[in-house]
Amino acid sequence: MIDDSDIEILTEYMPDFPAGSVWLVGAGPGHIGLISVMGLFALKQADVIVYDALVNRDFLKFARPDAEAIYAGKRGGKPSAKQQNIIDTIIKYAQQGKRVLRLKGGDPFVFGRGGEEVEALAQANIKFLAVPGITAGIGGLAFAHIPATTRETNQSITFLTGHDSKGIIPSAIDWDALAKGAQTIVMYMSLKNIRAICERLIAAGRNVDESVAFVRNATLADQQVWQTTLGKAADFVTEHAITPPAIVIMGANVNLRERVLKHALPIFKQTSSNDQT
Repeated sequence: MIDDSDIEILTEYMPDFPAGSVWLVGAGPGHIGLISVMGLFALKQADVIVYDALVNRDFLKFARPDAEAIYAGKRGGKPSAKQQNIIDTIIKYAQQGKRVLRLKGGDPFVFGRGGEEVEALAQANIKFLAVPGITAGIGGLAFAHIPATTRETNQSITFLTGHDSKGIIPSAIDWDALAKGAQTIVMYMSLKNIRAICERLIAAGRNVDESVAFVRNATLADQQVWQTTLGKAADFVTEHAITPPAIVIMGANVNLRERVLKHALPIFKQTSSNDQT
């Protein structure tokens, strides 16, 4: 565990976190060990922490006792903070001279709307620093024992979101090109539209027998992993009642999991019984 003496040592290597500024920090996909050292440093320094729904609450244990923690989570289909309200909040506290930590799940700039927030900060003439985090599309795969790439299966990987700002399939995606050209596909926020997505990929020529994995609550103690095929994926989600948050992975590298799983060490002190093979 990092204590105050460690923070003093780390300060030599850290950027300044001046009053009236904002750090946007990616907290990673959930596991407490996956936040960066810079992220921990920011937690120790911040006056105000504005955190998202998918941020592990245990991170707040590293905050100063007098720091103010503000929940600003957004979840599809549930009562959620409006993005403009979140932006207004971080700007307000920064303008009050506070050191504001905007703590976001995964990476701030990977489907995390971090770009909108830094643009708003720039327009408000507020200094900021963006600190990358491990996105669920990488960390979730690793903790599910699915490599993002292997030399034998894929030399590229495609990341996409399964819905746009209106909650429907993104119209800007060329699904025909995706089906034909993407070796491995990692989909965020796609369960709602999974049937339509699978139908489009299959119609464009994607192999119905291609392996597909679902990783729910990636890197957490209740992480669940399922494997099926593209042709069965939509029905599989319904039959197994798979709910968000979940990452969907499609590609030949999914199959490596079955070959290595029994040799994998548990990611927590006690092995979760929820991992579904």
